[in-house]
Amino acid sequence: MATSINSSALGWKHSSFFVQSNNGFNVASPPFKPKPPRSSNFSLYCSAASSSSDPLLVKAARGDPVSRPPAWMMRQAGRYMAVYKNLAEKYPSFRERSETTELIVEISLQPWKAFRPDGVIIFSDILTPLPAFGVDFDIEEVRGPVIHSPIHSEEGLKVLHPIDLDRLKFVGDSLKILRREVGGHAAVLGFVGAPWTIATYIVEGGTTRTYTTIKSMCHTAPHVLRTLLSHLTQAIADYAIFQVESGAHCIQIFDSWGGQLPPEMWECWSKSYIKEIVNLVKKKCPEVPIVLYINGNGGLLERMKDTGVDVIGLDWTVDMADGRRRLGSGISVQGNVDPAYLFSPLDALTEEIQRVVRCAGPRRHILNLGHGVLVGTPEEAVAHFFEVARSLQFETLFQNNTAKDPNLVT
Repeated sequence: MATSINSSALGWKHSSFFVQSNNGFNVASPPFKPKPPRSSNFSLYCSAASSSSDPLLVKAARGDPVSRPPAWMMRQAGRYMAVYKNLAEKYPSFRERSETTELIVEISLQPWKAFRPDGVIIFSDILTPLPAFGVDFDIEEVRGPVIHSPIHSEEGLKVLHPIDLDRLKFVGDSLKILRREVGGHAAVLGFVGAPWTIATYIVEGGTTRTYTTIKSMCHTAPHVLRTLLSHLTQAIADYAIFQVESGAHCIQIFDSWGGQLPPEMWECWSKSYIKEIVNLVKKKCPEVPIVLYINGNGGLLERMKDTGVDVIGLDWTVDMADGRRRLGSGISVQGNVDPAYLFSPLDALTEEIQRVVRCAGPRRHILNLGHGVLVGTPEEAVAHFFEVARSLQFETLFQNNTAKDPNLVT
């Protein structure tokens, strides 16, 4: 999503698991103009220390003992839900749905009200902050996100400026309300895109299947690309801190297209910038867990660990037992049920959930899918996923397994 997370609402190949934008969408419905920003006056959640009252997901991310694996789903809000489709008919402009605080909150809470996941992620998109630092874009019905002035040269870099967080006030306001609405019963999740993934859109001008323009730029104009990535790093770090200060318990970084790079190139063109974001966020908000997810990350796990994040999200192509072995017991993992299992018989889904949890071990695991919820997923399967998750107890599940497997985290 790029990935993100509530973006299953859209038919085109969009930028993130959740799609949200800030400026200039080209859609069939009448243009939507967001209300002018008001002055920021948010609570400083960054200063909060670890507490026994923290949500289950936060405890698991930090490695604290928990009785069961917390569970949420990438793209857990979106058009597989009838209630979302009804709302989309009433508000056909995606921009309006994703830039109006009341609608963002309503959509974000739809799966919370229906399934009671342990994490509630804001309905948004990794491209949301672009206009706030100088990159305007549209969303077209067929093409998806479109950047009409891609950056390929030093001249193109001149449009960039420090991020203006006042232009993202609807994000901050939404997180504050979500924090209040879920109370201590679930973690409120914010997210950002990694610099490389964001840069693919800015350089390619939108979605791409080949990434040839930006990959060739690594060799033909490396100074331009590094300047762009450095600017994105600071802007994204500021945006992540803003989300935490507005109420997010946890931040997930989506390097959705990082998996399109060979490992050595990812090390050079993505990892160092992610690591700097983590350092900047941790300096201001040391207790906030950070998750890193890359689609197609089987060849990058050990390198991902070196970014300093607290949690590594595994996609469904990585065997959880192998991932846990490679990463060790000192870092948390998230995932990684194949989203297609939600179309299988419920007994098969139950068995797969239990298998993933056993392979992950009784500590430092957040149960999730290995990618976002697919369009057309039966809502009853999503409900069953969370029912099974709530029924699991580590004490029972691992009472006979710990002695057999020394690699399990105890």
